[in-house]
Amino acid sequence: MVLEPEATPGAADIESFIRDGYVRVDGVFSKDIAAQARAILWRDTGCDPDDPATWTRPVIRLGHYSQAPFRAALNSPVLHRAFDRLVGAGRWCPPGALGTFPIRFPSPEDPGDTGWHIDVSFGTESPDFLDWRANVTSRGRALLMLFLFSDVGIDDAPTRIRAGSHRDIARQLAPAGEEGMSLRALAADGFAASAPRPEALATGPAGTVYLCHPFLVHSAQPHRGTAPRFLAQPPLLPRDPIRLDRDDHDHSPVERAIVDALRRPGK
Repeated sequence: MVLEPEATPGAADIESFIRDGYVRVDGVFSKDIAAQARAILWRDTGCDPDDPATWTRPVIRLGHYSQAPFRAALNSPVLHRAFDRLVGAGRWCPPGALGTFPIRFPSPEDPGDTGWHIDVSFGTESPDFLDWRANVTSRGRALLMLFLFSDVGIDDAPTRIRAGSHRDIARQLAPAGEEGMSLRALAADGFAASAPRPEALATGPAGTVYLCHPFLVHSAQPHRGTAPRFLAQPPLLPRDPIRLDRDDHDHSPVERAIVDALRRPGK
């Protein structure tokens, strides 16, 4: 499902998100803002944008950014309306920075990070990221977000998405309760339950944002194009914990997707 910049997620968009685990929002920020952000990122890569001979690694990871163009990308009204609809008004924390940028360069080398996974959200004090955890109420994460700061076509290392895989993960996490599971445990079967799910690619022009359920299984892939891909993948943090047992039944779509998956095994 694709939302236009002026749109607010409607009933069909919400049902698509619950079913597939993501929604694409077009035109969240301008190409000019994207270009300003890329200029900052290029500087920090230490590479020359006009000299491919300096692009010597398949991926460079950069940290959190809160300069003006990044704040502008985060504070688009259409984006905040979408947060309200997907997570619940007042239930999310306004993001202050865009963090990790895995910048991918055209390269024949294996980038070494293309396995299927979910982004786990607590226990991050462990130095071994495979010990980081997720639980059925997605403690510490309300959404996974993909911000495209460059045009991304099918050859430009678009993130691979298994549509509907968030439902498989909800069912896998449920028996573990609040303690949840480590990424190591979740990945022990290679995310086999989600393997039959249809695959989508997070493509689009600069300024596109994909809002994803926190349990969505996704992966990186090698860059086979010609121009580096600039993408941020910050979390949206919850202000109120995700709850599956609301007395008023006022579940957000993020919550509804989990509840529905647990009530309807195998779908």
